[in-house]
Amino acid sequence: MNDTEKVNELMQRLEHPLKAEIEAVRAIILKAGGEELAERVKWNAPSFYPKKDRKKDMAAFHTRATQHVHLVFVFHNGAMIHDSSLLEGDYKDRRMAYFKDMADVKAKKKELERVVKEWVKRHE
Repeated sequence: MNDTEKVNELMQRLEHPLKAEIEAVRAIILKAGGEELAERVKWNAPSFYPKKDRKKDMAAFHTRATQHVHLVFVFHNGAMIHDSSLLEGDYKDRRMAYFKDMADVKAKKKELERVVKEWVKRHE
């Protein structure tokens, strides 16, 4: 079950200085995830999960952060991606990705696509 309509409604109401960048990152994630990913509203933000396991989260936006687009990737069962220039932090089961503006989104697009595809592959 994909809740794109609910995410669209949330995005229409969202007041964020980087709303266009959030939409761009959202589109990149959905395209890279293909038929494997779905989206929903979770934690009052757009969130992504594998269609086959709605209980697992792949990533969610942290929309209260307004100085950048903040995306939190969640890794399950030790399936961490360590070799990415995009992912930051040293948390047990998650990594952060930040985008400061549209130019930054475009510059990081290929790595974001790679991370999403790798996440899907590791969580099959």
